[in-house]
Amino acid sequence: MKIAIHIGAHCTDEDLLTKSLLKNANQLFTEGVAVPGPTRYRGLLGQIMVKLKGSVASTDTQDMLIDELIDTREAKRIVLGHEHSLGVHHRAIENGQLYPLAARNTSWMRNLFPEHDVSFFIGISNIANFMPDLASRLDDEKRELMLGSVDPRDLFWTDVIENIRSANPDTPITVWCNEDTPLIWPDVMQAISGMDSSTTLERGSLDILERITKADGMTRLRTYLRENPFQTEIHRRRILAAFLDKFAKDGAVEHEINLPGWTQDLVDELTENYESDLNDIANIPGVTVLSA
Repeated sequence: MKIAIHIGAHCTDEDLLTKSLLKNANQLFTEGVAVPGPTRYRGLLGQIMVKLKGSVASTDTQDMLIDELIDTREAKRIVLGHEHSLGVHHRAIENGQLYPLAARNTSWMRNLFPEHDVSFFIGISNIANFMPDLASRLDDEKRELMLGSVDPRDLFWTDVIENIRSANPDTPITVWCNEDTPLIWPDVMQAISGMDSSTTLERGSLDILERITKADGMTRLRTYLRENPFQTEIHRRRILAAFLDKFAKDGAVEHEINLPGWTQDLVDELTENYESDLNDIANIPGVTVLSA
């Protein structure tokens, strides 16, 4: 069995990937791909991981989990996901580190299915966006603790990905930038569902774009795509980028940052770090980067 796990990160798609895939559940089922609803497995997987504490699951335990996840053994691939896979919100930045629990948590998760082919998928975000977004989800005490515990210039996604790879050397990782998702969402859906480029998922490809585009813009976009089908992937991205540029909701693309002490110079420096970070991630063996 192939098991694809969406492991985060926080403040990226907010579980939309699972929702978009579930819109295609019937089509995916015919291709041997199962997308169980999150309520079906999240509590169970957590309970088993805590019980095993990193030990390798027995064949009986694996069989039980598979039976709970899917209704038929005709499936060849299962897609799972949970934004807290690398740690809950207030532990995403702790002790000066970005996701210090990433290695432990992913190895525990991998060891639930030692006899199966597991792969990890993660969307990441510019620290200049990630920290403010994360801070907005924390209470005052935890927010102050997080902001006071680290210099954002010291946070790099490369460290997270390398830690995950070191803990799970046989587990490939697919990475994408949250900032690119409006344009590459179909590619993300294809990748985690294991579909090749010749199979187009019928629904959900505009879900991310719909979140950040004005309603009249989405109406015009759908009409345009219906009357002017795109010829290539590059053509499709150009169309979407043009509509997003014209019809993006106010504040949806450009983040307004209100963290104490943060300046435009800091944001610019973090953005430069992010670009360098992405190049480093692309050079990690076993890692695939989806880009626009």
